[in-house]
Amino acid sequence: MMRVVVVGGGWAGSAAALAAKKAGAGQVVLLERTDMLLGTGLVGGIMRNNGRFTATEEMLALGGGDLFQVTDAVSRHRNIEFPGHKHASLYDVARVEPAVKERLLDAGVEVHTLSRVKDVEAEDKRITAVLTDNDERYEGDVFVETTGTAGPQGNCSKYGNGCAMCIYRCPSFGPRVSVAAKMGVKEFVGKKADGSIGAMSGSCKLHKESLSEAIADQLNRTGVAVIPIPEELQKGEDILSKKACQQYALKEFAENIILLDTGHAKLMSPFYPLNLLRQIPGFENARFEDPYAGGIGNSMRYLALSPRDNALKVEGVDNLFCGGEKAGLLVGHTEAIVTGTLAGHNAVRFLAKQELLQLPDQLAVGDAIAYVNDQMKTAEGITKKYTFSGSVYFNRMIEKGLYTTDVNAIKERVDRAGLAGVFASPVA
Repeated sequence: MMRVVVVGGGWAGSAAALAAKKAGAGQVVLLERTDMLLGTGLVGGIMRNNGRFTATEEMLALGGGDLFQVTDAVSRHRNIEFPGHKHASLYDVARVEPAVKERLLDAGVEVHTLSRVKDVEAEDKRITAVLTDNDERYEGDVFVETTGTAGPQGNCSKYGNGCAMCIYRCPSFGPRVSVAAKMGVKEFVGKKADGSIGAMSGSCKLHKESLSEAIADQLNRTGVAVIPIPEELQKGEDILSKKACQQYALKEFAENIILLDTGHAKLMSPFYPLNLLRQIPGFENARFEDPYAGGIGNSMRYLALSPRDNALKVEGVDNLFCGGEKAGLLVGHTEAIVTGTLAGHNAVRFLAKQELLQLPDQLAVGDAIAYVNDQMKTAEGITKKYTFSGSVYFNRMIEKGLYTTDVNAIKERVDRAGLAGVFASPVA
């Protein structure tokens, strides 16, 4: 029986586990450090905006769209616009995690929460088992790492503004441990344009009921609220320069408070000084939901990127694949699902001794994986972040003619590549 062990239960890990099961793995084990799946997805919510629509529909046509079906089903708002972004969906952050977990269990994935991997057992360059804080040992034939790149607290203090008590919850559940690093892989770090290390998570959440009735009502009705910031209070450009989500580092986000309704009021800024926020009309009673210290900072990310090929196999380890932020400077839930799906699928191909799948560059999902891998090897490229939804990579999608909202055209594109439904069936 082929046994696949996925370490990390965020969007990428959940996608990898589902993909491995659909590819024919006899047993798939998913190990999550905290008491809930999805990681930053627990406070995320934005799907299908700009080029993410294209990537989502490509994955559905490829047969790897399970988690996009989940987010569509629990969306509070669909086909909305906010500055720089069109046709977005906003999923409900309270409903999404139970729905994902149900999908995993229905597929036969063995899900273990409160299972922080702390060490590995190996023979030469091959992992044989991982060990958890609970002194449990999980053997595997192949492993997929989706542990992310944020934390521990020391990194947030060293490279950011200190621990902001974010959704990673390092003090409660322990810091992330890199499986690749435990195997001696030399990982690398992302940088900001000024050369400093890492990037800050790009949004925070306000308790919706702490806002004025008018703002809360607008959010509930339309999903979006744009509130001008008095000129004397505008501090946004300096804050936006720190964020990982460069697709939102626009002038409009510095001059306005932009809120999205994901259940909480998602504030599109890495943090916002509370004393300034409460001076803006409608925010006099504002209170942060995530991170709890959202007035001073947020989590620091992109501190442990694994070298990998375009099949998402980690270089230097015989039986390790990676997805999500471990796979590079790809930002977002959609991007995590894409890479996680390919990693989980290829883990089973590896065990079946089949040629690993590299998605072709005539698909946005394939072009992004290859392009980002190339860019991360350059001094300039390592200072940028890449996403289907804006900034560098979305511009590339437009230039290459990859961006479209024509679902039939996307299906035809996947058909021409000979990959329709490739993620939906066993590999052998």
